[in-house]
Amino acid sequence: MIWTRRGVVAGMGASVAMTARPAFAQVGAILGAPVTLIDRALEDRSAADIAKDNEIVVKVNAVMAKAGTIKASTEIYEQRLLVTGLFDDKPTYDKFESGVRGVGGVKRLYWHVVYMSDADQKAHKNGIISWARALEINSKAEAALAKAKDVHHLNYRLATDAFATLYVVGRALSAHERDLTLASLKSIGGVRRVVDYIDVRPKAK
Repeated sequence: MIWTRRGVVAGMGASVAMTARPAFAQVGAILGAPVTLIDRALEDRSAADIAKDNEIVVKVNAVMAKAGTIKASTEIYEQRLLVTGLFDDKPTYDKFESGVRGVGGVKRLYWHVVYMSDADQKAHKNGIISWARALEINSKAEAALAKAKDVHHLNYRLATDAFATLYVVGRALSAHERDLTLASLKSIGGVRRVVDYIDVRPKAK
């Protein structure tokens, strides 16, 4: 069983997916659609900062291509790079990890890529959620943040992995907003764990 991400140049915050065979997967932080570009203009950060993220994404895409893999996905915010995935080939995993750790401009790397042999994946299949379930969890999480009062949802990136762990990376403008964000995510059905990479930083005056 191989966990991959859905979509080709899907834009920041794109949905995740799983499949039991090699399928389309893409580093998810490329700005690809006009609506995405418009949304990004509403973030509480500069265009220059967004451009730095995109430069890193291009480099990570190149690493993925060089490693010959589509079994990983990323989210990025303020040069804080989150990488998730499930590999069943150790040499490819090692090559990909080495390449990503060598990418310049990354301020913090949150590495959540897992190597698990195909036999181990099959043995632990009850712990690995389906393609549809991962997509459902991530979609519900994005919708929950979009509707949450006093949460600036465009400042967050979400990813759901093959083990039903929901990751959030981004920026809250206050500790209260961070608490609201985490409470919303923890309320999503099917989420086994929420990993918090939220920085709290008010708007500059």
